[in-house]
Amino acid sequence: MIAHFKDLCLDAADAHRLGAFWAGILDGKLVDTGDGDTRVDPRAASSEAESIWVNTVPEPRTVKTRVHLDLRMADPDPAALLAAGARLVREPTAETDWWVLADPDGNEFCAFPSEQ
Repeated sequence: MIAHFKDLCLDAADAHRLGAFWAGILDGKLVDTGDGDTRVDPRAASSEAESIWVNTVPEPRTVKTRVHLDLRMADPDPAALLAAGARLVREPTAETDWWVLADPDGNEFCAFPSEQ
């Protein structure tokens, strides 16, 4: 092994706002790192999930996000994600069975329906 995955980092105009969004929808714990950034930690001690770091940057996102999160929703549709502050980008089509949403900072992510 050359390396192993440590964390996912997201850049944001407002790290506290974006961190709160991700902590809320993933049932994570929002941690203020004290330097303007935040971290979303998994709540379950037995979880194998790593942290999501949300770092404040001065420049806005200008192009499509090249790395994104894929989420498996608890419900069959993204209503709860939309109520939490996500924005609908694309609905499922005949070829795809997932929604594309954007977080409050405009970062796109895919939301797959709950497993039936």
